[in-house]
Amino acid sequence: MIDTQLLNKICTTPGAPGFEQKVRALVLEEIKDLVDEVEIDNMGNVYAIKRGKESKRVMVGAHMDEIGFIVTHIDDNGFIRFHTLGGFDPKTLTAQRVIVHGTEDLIGVMASKPIHVMSPEERNKVAKTKDYFIDTGMSAEEVKKRINIGDSITREREFIEMGDCVNGKSLDNRLAVFILIETLRNLKGKEIPYDLYGVFTVQEEVGIRGANVSSLRINPDFGFGLDTTIAFDLPGAAAHEKITELGKGTAIKIMDASTICDYRMVQFMKNTADKHEIKWQPEILTAGGTDTAGIQRMTEGGSIAGAVSIPTRHLHQVIEMAHKEDIKGSIDLLTACISDLDQHDWSFQ
Repeated sequence: MIDTQLLNKICTTPGAPGFEQKVRALVLEEIKDLVDEVEIDNMGNVYAIKRGKESKRVMVGAHMDEIGFIVTHIDDNGFIRFHTLGGFDPKTLTAQRVIVHGTEDLIGVMASKPIHVMSPEERNKVAKTKDYFIDTGMSAEEVKKRINIGDSITREREFIEMGDCVNGKSLDNRLAVFILIETLRNLKGKEIPYDLYGVFTVQEEVGIRGANVSSLRINPDFGFGLDTTIAFDLPGAAAHEKITELGKGTAIKIMDASTICDYRMVQFMKNTADKHEIKWQPEILTAGGTDTAGIQRMTEGGSIAGAVSIPTRHLHQVIEMAHKEDIKGSIDLLTACISDLDQHDWSFQ
């Protein structure tokens, strides 16, 4: 159904915000024969450009970066202190392995004070990020030979298939990277109505920075964000809290905390999904934002923007989970929307 081997490779390639070199190299290799032109800007955003029949511009944004950390201090015993790059729930750091990317990659473990020596008060406290440090099992001398202040750190976890789902770290947002690559593959050799700019953006997890810059450069008429969204279809969740559910189809964004999608684009996406018999569900996310905000607003006059969202459980953990059919549906919907953009009345009504 989907190329899980490629998805595995994309998800396990490191790329913390501002340190997207390795995942960018992977993307460049995958897209080099799929589009008419490839460009890279000063920030490291990758532009995959496919020319259409008319000069109107369509931007699709899929961020390459994953939440991670940066080294801030190495103490006299070799333990590493860090700062987060992106949003973390501190309790998810417990008992995790990480990779510190220095002159060579070092495996480390997220460690904290053992429960056996905690006071009763400490045991009842909610963990904070500052309570954790990284232990590489090496002396300070050996660590400092390999690691410097400012080196990036990513989480270590294999990618696996579980039933009809995939599971691992960094599905947010490597699912979107995969979906955009596969959409470009679908469109290879086919005529599309407008110039397409598939942008693999940087630094989304720290404030949609790459999308802002790339949208200013492209000045798109139409825009699509491409990102994961919350699937809270879990025990104890009320129906109104679920946002989306796994296996119920790709999601069409109506709004999130940073974007109210253009109602014309929302209707177009719904019509297109129905026309092509693609299963979909609506998404209203009252907290959190995506590259859609930059694509919509960081251009003169704004763009007509919406988003394809991929339902994902356990976001910002190392056990993120998505349904293969929802991933395939997201590829199908994005492909169809790009192909059919000139078949809709975009006037205000």
